[in-house]
Amino acid sequence: MSFEHAVESAAVFFLVVGVASVVFWALLRRRGSSLRVVLLFLGLAALVGGAVLGAWAWHETRSRDVRGSPTIEFSPKVHARSSFSRDEPWPTYGRDPQRTHYAPFRHRPPFRQIWRIDTPGAIEFPPAVAYGRVYFSSFKGHFYALDATSGKIVWEKQVGHCSPVSPMLANHVVYQAYAPPLPCARHEQGARGFVVAWDAATGRELWRYDAAPVETSPLLVGNLLYFGSWDGTFYALDARTGKARWTFGASAGITSSPAYESGTVFAGTDDGHVLALDASTGKLRWQAASFSRFGRREYFYATPTIAYGRIYIGNADGTLYAFGARSGRLLWAHRAGTYIYTAAAVWNQTIYVGTWDGYFSAFDAATGDLRWRHDSPGGISGAPTVMAGLVYYSTFGKFTNSHQRRVEDGRYRTYALDARTGKPVWQFPDGQYSPLVADQDRVYLVGSEAVYGLVSLR
Repeated sequence: MSFEHAVESAAVFFLVVGVASVVFWALLRRRGSSLRVVLLFLGLAALVGGAVLGAWAWHETRSRDVRGSPTIEFSPKVHARSSFSRDEPWPTYGRDPQRTHYAPFRHRPPFRQIWRIDTPGAIEFPPAVAYGRVYFSSFKGHFYALDATSGKIVWEKQVGHCSPVSPMLANHVVYQAYAPPLPCARHEQGARGFVVAWDAATGRELWRYDAAPVETSPLLVGNLLYFGSWDGTFYALDARTGKARWTFGASAGITSSPAYESGTVFAGTDDGHVLALDASTGKLRWQAASFSRFGRREYFYATPTIAYGRIYIGNADGTLYAFGARSGRLLWAHRAGTYIYTAAAVWNQTIYVGTWDGYFSAFDAATGDLRWRHDSPGGISGAPTVMAGLVYYSTFGKFTNSHQRRVEDGRYRTYALDARTGKPVWQFPDGQYSPLVADQDRVYLVGSEAVYGLVSLR
């Protein structure tokens, strides 16, 4: 039971005891005075205690939405490049260093399936696409390099560690991170992970760097490879040698993947902070925080999205935050749902994000105002993709763990909405986490335990 739930339950308990005591006091008005005095004192004390706890619970869980300014620390242009490399059309999670999840391609449904590959386990993060191949890992450590045209396996590996991340492709090298060994116990003491570099053509190992479990998709900028680990260490490795250039010790574990803009690398932490580090030296430039509830902050699992001079990032408390990229100042905050685990996508001065209670929302990038909201037939746990005026998301399926706040079970599905209006346009009968990536020729849709190669019929 969470502390939040314990406080709410205690408030209800004391109120019930208080009401019951007062009722018995009234019914026993002809009995001995000492018993009546005890019941009255107990009833009043319980009512006061329940009211205080209830007021505290309301205060800590109330809406704290902050409306933003359309001028303060807001640039109307996205700094991320909308162009793409034909050799590396989708090289990393989110496609670009700013993790915008924007696809500069013109594919639109309806689609025709040209190939499919099934995997032994869920695919938690989407593939990278480069050199005519599709590279991805299933959660249970199976890594694949597929021919993008046919879907045939060019090379594959079975690594005895779980891998809930996307690979990074650059300079004909695959950089892949791994968390703890199978069966992937989340809080296993002393567990180790690593980051490995493979030759993209053959899968030959070039180097390996040992670390605490790594649950962040690595990001290469220049010659530095950035990632964080469960023990709170943030790394910058020399991409050619695999040797550490600098490290930074955060106050908690890091499961939020890094994003980069203008010489600064950003990531969230498990204790509800956002870090801005000098990309060359690792020096802390600023640190921001989510709202505190009951004396603690929930964690940033979501990856930051950088656009318009701001950092957009969702927290597990269900709030989407916008911080100034230069200052770290909170510019706006909007409660989107019960839990946000998905990174946001950005397009046309709009921020798109989904929540575990089954809402997919579009917010004004400048003010945080809600532009539209779609009631999804299932919870959303993976980052959306915007392409050709449509925004794609997938529904998670069934949530198996217990949760303090509401979640919505659904089916494994992928949906496309009109990015301007939220009107449903298309759906596909598979999905779970992030919906799709693309290149100039095809769309690669990620199912629960399969990847599909699709082409547009238009």
